[in-house]
Amino acid sequence: MPLSMTKVAYGAQSLEEVHGWFRSRGDVARLTTRNRPKRADEMIGGSVYWILKHQLVARSEILGFEEAPDGRTEIVIATRLIDVYPRPKRAHQGWRYLEEADCPADLASGEEAQLLPSDMASELAKLGLV
Repeated sequence: MPLSMTKVAYGAQSLEEVHGWFRSRGDVARLTTRNRPKRADEMIGGSVYWILKHQLVARSEILGFEEAPDGRTEIVIATRLIDVYPRPKRAHQGWRYLEEADCPADLASGEEAQLLPSDMASELAKLGLV
């Protein structure tokens, strides 16, 4: 299975707000990063897992990588978001690799994510309980 990555949904206050960002963008979106990931070839077909309030909450498929006009790299992703079973994850700058074994499962059709309060998710993760 392809390698995935995590990224903070910076500025989002709710999962619905994250979905709204992607609904307004057509079929693909581009995330700009300074450097092309060393393992980019392994990541095509993987996903960007979005962190909201210290939890992985949704994912979008990585379609490819392109060079941006300014020399940076664009990560091309599908705008179809797939909600996942929330899993605690510390926020970080930029993006991080995510191995298959650490990826949360997708929610079944019709299921809704039940997010923990962010401070509780953070504390439980620090204690190693989730």
